[in-house]
Amino acid sequence: MYSDALLAELPKTDLHCHLDGSLRVESLIELAKERKVTLPSYSPEGLRELVFKSHYRDLPDYLHGFAYTCAVLDGPEALERTAYELGQDCLAEGVCYLEVRFAPQLHARPDLSVSEVLAAVDRGLARARRENEATEAVRTGQRPPFRYGIIACAMRMFTAGFAPYFRDLLAVLAHWPVKEVYGAASMSLARAVIDARDRLGLPIVGFDLAGAEAGHPASDHIEAYDHCHRHFLKKTVHAGEAYGPESIFQAITKLHADRIGHGTHLYGADMLQAEIEDPHRYVRQLSQYIADRRILLEVCITSNMQTMPELRRVEEHPFGRMVEDRLSVSLCTDNRLVSNTTVSNELRLATNAFKIGPSELRRVILHGFKRSFYPGSYREKRDYVRQVIDVYDRVAEKHGLPAVGREQQ
Repeated sequence: MYSDALLAELPKTDLHCHLDGSLRVESLIELAKERKVTLPSYSPEGLRELVFKSHYRDLPDYLHGFAYTCAVLDGPEALERTAYELGQDCLAEGVCYLEVRFAPQLHARPDLSVSEVLAAVDRGLARARRENEATEAVRTGQRPPFRYGIIACAMRMFTAGFAPYFRDLLAVLAHWPVKEVYGAASMSLARAVIDARDRLGLPIVGFDLAGAEAGHPASDHIEAYDHCHRHFLKKTVHAGEAYGPESIFQAITKLHADRIGHGTHLYGADMLQAEIEDPHRYVRQLSQYIADRRILLEVCITSNMQTMPELRRVEEHPFGRMVEDRLSVSLCTDNRLVSNTTVSNELRLATNAFKIGPSELRRVILHGFKRSFYPGSYREKRDYVRQVIDVYDRVAEKHGLPAVGREQQ
């Protein structure tokens, strides 16, 4: 229905994009050689065959590649380079607003603080932004300027050997219950990122909770999220990816989530663990609550297809039902390298599988801009969204899409 040229040219967002899952494979190889990190192959073709595959057995197989990407993101130079290249890659496919997320504690060390890790990523993205703003298309208003924010991920769980920061933390808190150690790590991160935002002026726009969902409840991290809530830092949570609707409910009610990462099992009445009298009514009411509150779902179709064996065809993904129920949804990459995808590719999958019409396509793409954690004032965000809408409508008209009504912002 839609040409590849149209999907590439439309202004887009990527609100759920992990830095450590979105390296260029060539850069991964180069950084690994520089840092003496052993890879199973030193060619792009070999790594795509052995590690970054089109299909995975399960989630552990999918996550295997992060052992290599996290190992090479060692030091500010690697972080800055990777962030800059990600900004370039986004712009190359028409993504003009990016929210990149990662766990800064995994890259901190005695001589590199969490704030310095965040600053390195900001430098890389700021460089991409400056280069973009100097282009004729942006200077003449033909394209929206590149804007970005950084989301800091706390971890639901971790192991002592995963990063120097956690080894030090475990040594100090060895006598604490494990769940309290996780909560303490999240609280430490919450304080650090708010300080980086307020004292250093870094564009930290959100706080996230990632990692193994089943068996590691969001309730362990209430204190950190309350701290972010009190300091007006927006919040998203990986929920409903490997666990059922209750995980989404907990993220919204206990962690004040403004958005939900994935939310794939929102409609999974059969996954409910508690004794609920009418499971189908529960998920119906939950989805309507999310719709009414305009809580955006950061949907990652390719990633879900790769990690959830029960999804055999794209048509079985709940994205179609989410659109039909008029939920606020945005298509995202999750991990550009690990999932070998782009936002344009996610749009292609969705439009082919669910027959998304022009008005629905426009709504899905603009939801990403409107529900973004934009790193500026509300007035600045409104002006930016207005500019995006004008560009979107010009591109749509150029490619022969029927005009749709201009909604109020």
